[in-house]
Amino acid sequence: MYMIKLAIFGFGAVGRGVAKILIDKERIRRLIGEYTVVAIADSKGAIISDSIDLKKALEIKNKEGSLPERLTVDEIIDSVDFDVALELTPTNIKTGEPGLTHIKKCLKKGCHVVTSNKGPLVVAYKELMKLAEKNNVKLMFEATVGGAMPVIKLIKRDLAGNNIISIKGILNGTCNYILSKMEKEKLPYDVVLSEAKELGIAEANESYDVEGIDSAAKLVILANALMNMDVKFDDVEIVGITKITPEAFEIAMEKGYTIRLIAEVNEQTLKVGPRLVSLNNPLCIHGTLNAVLIKTDLAKEVFVIGRGAGSIETASAVISDLAEIYSCEVNK
Repeated sequence: MYMIKLAIFGFGAVGRGVAKILIDKERIRRLIGEYTVVAIADSKGAIISDSIDLKKALEIKNKEGSLPERLTVDEIIDSVDFDVALELTPTNIKTGEPGLTHIKKCLKKGCHVVTSNKGPLVVAYKELMKLAEKNNVKLMFEATVGGAMPVIKLIKRDLAGNNIISIKGILNGTCNYILSKMEKEKLPYDVVLSEAKELGIAEANESYDVEGIDSAAKLVILANALMNMDVKFDDVEIVGITKITPEAFEIAMEKGYTIRLIAEVNEQTLKVGPRLVSLNNPLCIHGTLNAVLIKTDLAKEVFVIGRGAGSIETASAVISDLAEIYSCEVNK
């Protein structure tokens, strides 16, 4: 029986989350067959073996903060035989690097790629998809948008044959937590942000989330991948949530509305910003949830809701993509 060889590039929260799931051999074998992890790399080091002990790798990472072998991802791609790269390095919206180079090299090598990294897809979506097609491999990226919330495969597979008229949604759990907390408790933005940081919901540098950058990056991926557009990050009109006040919520609530950070794309619109949302609108969600309302010509409106943040939630989408690749292989 063929043994599928996996390489994990990026061993932060998502990479470790994926490793924890891959430890459950019985679960994953049912999805893809026999497999082994032959390489793991973080920003400072790596582990290479014919069959890496994932529990031991996690122990080393948690104890030492890095992996022992002084090898780079590029060196591993050049020298190690593997079938699928799980590219889980941090996002760089401006250049897509280093993930962009990793993905290109893996696709050219004839390896499938599953990624949670938004940067390469924001910078070079069409180029990467053409490269995957040219080399007869798959580039899967469910984990780049909405964490565990299934959007990409839902539209590509389950809504196949539909023309997508618009996609509108809440794509950042940090912003949604802050706004729904302000709505409920009428607290100032700065107070709720500090609380979100203490709870680990917001990063120490929160600007990527609260200024709408993360939502805009996800919107670009949705527009290009699902609506056959050719847009860049700079094409998105972006307004963050930093100037929202408790008084704004009071006025909105009096009229039956609340405020949420909405990302929206259609033929005329590509924007992210605070919007009034009716209290009975399905997008009136709370906490760290994400949600997307998809308008189509045949199925009409389809609504999806799920957890958008968290390492295990994002890892869930990575595993789903891995299963999709090998279900396609089986059904060829």
